[in-house]
Amino acid sequence: MLGAHPLERGEAAALERLTGGHGLDRRAAANLLGYLTEQREATGALPTDRDLVVERFRDELGDWRVCVLTPFGARVHAPWALALRALVSARVGYDVQAVWSDDGIVLTVADGDEPPGLDVLLPDPEEVQERVLEELGRSPLFASQFRENAARALLLPRRRPGQRTPLFAQRLRAQKLMAIAMEYPSFPIVIETYRACLQDVFDVPALQEVLRAVERREVRVHEVETASASPFARSLVYAYVAAYLYEGDSPAAERRAQALSLDMKLLRELLGEADLRELLDADVLAKLESQLQRRSEDRRARHPDGLHDVLRQVGDLTADEADERCEGDAAPWLRELEGARRALRVRVAGRDAWIAVEDAGLYRDALGVAPPPGVASAFLEPVERPVETLLLRFARTHGPFTADEVAGRFGLVPAQARLLLETVAGEERVLRGEFRPSAAGEEWCDPDVLRQAKRRTIARLRGQVAPVGREALGRFLPA
Repeated sequence: MLGAHPLERGEAAALERLTGGHGLDRRAAANLLGYLTEQREATGALPTDRDLVVERFRDELGDWRVCVLTPFGARVHAPWALALRALVSARVGYDVQAVWSDDGIVLTVADGDEPPGLDVLLPDPEEVQERVLEELGRSPLFASQFRENAARALLLPRRRPGQRTPLFAQRLRAQKLMAIAMEYPSFPIVIETYRACLQDVFDVPALQEVLRAVERREVRVHEVETASASPFARSLVYAYVAAYLYEGDSPAAERRAQALSLDMKLLRELLGEADLRELLDADVLAKLESQLQRRSEDRRARHPDGLHDVLRQVGDLTADEADERCEGDAAPWLRELEGARRALRVRVAGRDAWIAVEDAGLYRDALGVAPPPGVASAFLEPVERPVETLLLRFARTHGPFTADEVAGRFGLVPAQARLLLETVAGEERVLRGEFRPSAAGEEWCDPDVLRQAKRRTIARLRGQVAPVGREALGRFLPA
């Protein structure tokens, strides 16, 4: 209730209540009020015992994150998350990740699937216990509780009394024991594990009462879609970082793949810029830029119309650069396009270049490039924010780049290019950071390009940890 009533009575009354009634000094009270105010501005409501907040947003991979924010604690959220994982996984056809804490629940749904609605997020209170029981036996929590119970029952004896057994060895032995014990539902340790989870860890009756209160409209539900994680949701998303920080026995490639699955903003806050350079694959970035620039074999132009498309997509090109993007000799195709008034020969940043006729007004307004006579007036209409338009196209057709690189391409002053990039970065149309493994200093990147680079790096890393056949294993076995 702290999140709702003090703020509704005004900041002065809230400060008085926090300092006088809860023993906080004024700085701590001001920080807490600022945190709550920021959350309310982000989602329009604060989670209380009478208000639930369902927040949806996309991460940088384009996947959906769905957060259920409540103050009811982990004993309610844990069984709720298990039930939601079962329901959402059945709907989308693959295992959905779910993480819970005292602050709420967060689900991750892949791009291309609709995020779950309230009909899924608020299951029937009479059926929720059955859903929890179905999912509990497959959960990591059950395995952890089973290991503790088996150890207390002396079913995991030590080889040498007085010496500790490594945790990984305990896990392996407990997994083998549980695989056998689960075939006998009346096995005492299995029953005790279910009891411990349902009574000591979970509070299913409290969860059912919350869901009934929602049905009776005693508890309101606020749905909101945000551009990025709100302050409360951010603490939930941090829980995914544990997979990267603490699974030390995972292969390095698998840990890098897990880290790249995180939200880049959150990862940057935790790891720092330098560590992000170690996550993206340099070969992936090089291949991606080759495709974006239409230099790869499958993207090159095969006829004059294709070369015209390249000019429209990539922008100005010298004759040599056009040759790199064509299957044949680009010179006759350029002359053919020039004769048809579909391409223009101009001077850009002190070099002879070719542009598509559709870009005549853009280059005139952005860089002062004078179009040749005879260009149709339809292609000379004024362009709004022309320099930013050029920079954004440059970003869409390149991997990570520096302000000096884009300034050199268009003949801009580096300080001017940096200022323009900061402007579009403030609109979240480009991202600022340190991305290329072999580079140094501040870089910029188009959000969609970075998403593609992350996806391809993840796919490559997961390929490195994919299972192999028996023949490969045999090479490592002694003769």
